[in-house]
Amino acid sequence: MKSFQDFYNEALTVQQRRKRAIQMKRLAPKIALKRKIAMKKKANPQKLKSRADKAAKNLLRSKLSKTAPYAQLSFAQKAVIDKKLDKKKAAISKISKKLLPSIKQKEKDRIKNKNSQ
Repeated sequence: MKSFQDFYNEALTVQQRRKRAIQMKRLAPKIALKRKIAMKKKANPQKLKSRADKAAKNLLRSKLSKTAPYAQLSFAQKAVIDKKLDKKKAAISKISKKLLPSIKQKEKDRIKNKNSQ
């Protein structure tokens, strides 16, 4: 079975996007419950790295989608940007390494605030 990272990293066609949306809508309550449980725990280094990778991808997406925010683009425009992102894996990993300390700090602050409340 494919992991979430495999799903997140591939460029999707319109049909695949629609199918994925239906699938995620069906799994939403289960995911929400697991997220609630996970938020009580400290994130492991692998999870922090995946957050940094995601932030790096979102940063590059915003740079590549100059005309409008990525969320407001059409399926076709998103597919074009995702294909360009597939070619920029080295840039994503470089940006991810630079973002990792700030992501770790945010996690420390989150845990600290959670415990103080």
